[in-house]
This record gives sequence, structure tokens and C-alpha cells, in this order.
Amino acid sequence: MLDADAAISALISVGAYEGSLRNIVHALKYQGRRSIAVTLAGLMRTAGKDLLSRADYVVPVPLHWRREHARGFNQAREIARHLGLPVADALIRSRATTPQVELSAEERVANVAGAFGLKRSRFRAAPDLKACRVVLIDDVATTGATLEACARVLKMAGATSVCGLTAARKT
Repeated sequence: MLDADAAISALISVGAYEGSLRNIVHALKYQGRRSIAVTLAGLMRTAGKDLLSRADYVVPVPLHWRREHARGFNQAREIARHLGLPVADALIRSRATTPQVELSAEERVANVAGAFGLKRSRFRAAPDLKACRVVLIDDVATTGATLEACARVLKMAGATSVCGLTAARKT
């Protein structure tokens, strides 16, 4: 899945997106059971111990503001809060995208192309990511298109390395 030109250098997932793990992710994401983020974060801390031990920040993959408003929270941010590292809410999804689950691998890459940028705020500066090691956090990785698109933005912002850590991986 990762190639030599990839902005993301490693991807670790707790397990396959099936069975109990799929049900747990769905309960968090679609049933609003935010307390599940604590359990998922514990599993992710164990699976991604090496990545997290070398990281300066964890960065949650952002939802578009409309989707986050409708859901009431961002599941990646909820998980990131419980990983034991500083959370850099450094990215923004600048345009709404079609849910990736509905798309082919090629369509997923096109769907997220240009959809992410650095978050800017008049009230609070995003952390300076220059020379930092970052772990991107998301609930599910399929083709890696979303993680790769986010990683490219973080690398352009000066991150020296970007790895991905997810609860599940769709195979």
C-alpha cells in the first residue's frame, strides 16, 4: 500500500475492519458512543507503541464542518485525545467529500485531492510542525488515500515524518 513516493511512511492498524472491531468502530462513529474512543485509543496505543514513542504530536484526520456538526463530534479527534500525546488539531477539510466507502480506489484518491489544508485561526495558532514527527489518527484506513492526502499537507508544513495509526484497516 505504501510506495517510495508516499508522504506517509508507515501505517499501523489494530486489526481488520470486520467482526467485533467493525461493530465497535460503528458504535463510536454512527451511534455516537464517544466513550468507546477510550477503548479504541488503548488498543491503538498498544499496536502503535513504536510510532507513538517517537512522535511529537498526534493529528486527527478532520471531518468537513458539516459532517462534524451533523455527527456532533469527530471520531478521530475523540480517539486522539486519549493516546497520551499532544493533539495538534492542525488540519481542516476545506471541502465536503463523498464518503470514501462508496468509492473505488481510484475515485478515493480523486475525491480527497486538494480537500485538506492547514487550519488557521485568528484565536489560536496551530502548533508549528517544522521538524516534528507526526502520527495521523483515523478510525479506518482503506486505500490510504485520505491519510496520504493529509500527510502531504503536513509534510508541506514542515513535518519531518508522518505515520498513520488507525483502529481498523479494510482489506
